[in-house]
Amino acid sequence: MSHHELQRIYAAHVYYDIRAELEKRPSAPPCTQVDTFDGLKAIIPQAEVLVVSMLWRNELLDIAPRLRLIQSISSGVEQFDLDRLKERGIRLCNARGVNANAVAEHALALMLNLARRLYEARDNQKIARWSTTGTDERPRLQELSEKKALIVGMGTIGDRIARLCLALGMQVSGARHSARPLDVPGVTQVNMTDLHDALHEADYVILTCPLTAQTEHLIDRRAFAAMNPDACLINVARGRVVEEAALIEALTTDRIAGAALDTYAEEPLPPFSPLWSLPNLVMTGHTAGETQFYERNVVDILMKNITALENGTEMTNRIV
Repeated sequence: MSHHELQRIYAAHVYYDIRAELEKRPSAPPCTQVDTFDGLKAIIPQAEVLVVSMLWRNELLDIAPRLRLIQSISSGVEQFDLDRLKERGIRLCNARGVNANAVAEHALALMLNLARRLYEARDNQKIARWSTTGTDERPRLQELSEKKALIVGMGTIGDRIARLCLALGMQVSGARHSARPLDVPGVTQVNMTDLHDALHEADYVILTCPLTAQTEHLIDRRAFAAMNPDACLINVARGRVVEEAALIEALTTDRIAGAALDTYAEEPLPPFSPLWSLPNLVMTGHTAGETQFYERNVVDILMKNITALENGTEMTNRIV
C-alpha cells in the first residue's frame, strides 16, 4: 500500500455503522460494510483494510490474500490467531481507549446503583410500592465517600475509574500483573500475588482487566472467601474473569453483599441462567462500552493507522 492509494475500506459489524462515519470525512476512501458472517466471507477476498470485531473467524485468512491491516472495533482481540497474522505480515490494531470514558462511567453507575439500591427503587416503582428508610430490616443505604475500592486491571479504563473514585473521596487501590508503577497519583499499588489480602480490605472490587490465561477465573471460590461479606463485585472486564458458579454461590449464601455484571461467561446470557433471578445482582447486557461517540473514536484510530500503513510509520494500538 506504500506504492498505491487505498481504494476502499471494508467493514463488518452487526451494529456499529462505520461506513456512515467514514462518509462524514472528506479524505476517507469509500467503504463497503456488511453485517453478517456470510457477507464478510463474500467481501474479504478484495479487502486490504478490514474493520471488524466479533464477526471475525480465523478461517477467513484462507480467503484473504490481499489483507494488510485489521482494525478491531473492540479492545479485546481474543478471537484473532495472532501467530497466523504475524506469519502473513498482516497488522492488527485494537480499539483500546475508544470507550474508556464510557466503561469507567458505567462501572461508577453500577457502583452507585448498588450503594443507593436504585435497582430496588425501580422494582418498587413497577408495583407502586412506597418504601422509606427504616420501614424494614434492610441494610442502610451506603455512601461511597471513604469506602475502599480495589480496581483489578489498571489500564486506560482502570485509571479512569480510579480518578472518578478518588473524586468521590474513596480510598483506591489498583492491581495489575505488571510491576510498573501506576499512572494515577493517590492510588495504592497492589501486587497480583497479594490480591487475596487486598480483596479482604475492599468494599468494592471492580474488574477491568483483559481476559488472559492468568485472569481466567481469577475471581473464584477462594477469592470470594477472601472478600469482606459487606463487599460488592463489579465486572466490566470479561465474563470469564469470574467463575460464574462461585459467584452464584457467593450471592445466594450472602458470602458477599451484592454484585453488578456487564459481561458473562456465555453471551447472550441464556434465559435459564440462575443469574437472572438473584435479587442482589444488577445486570447490564455488555453495554458498558456503548457510547454515541463509538464509531467516531474507532474511525479516528483507523484513519491514523491507514496513514501509518501507507507511510511505514508507527501505528496506534498495534497488537501484531
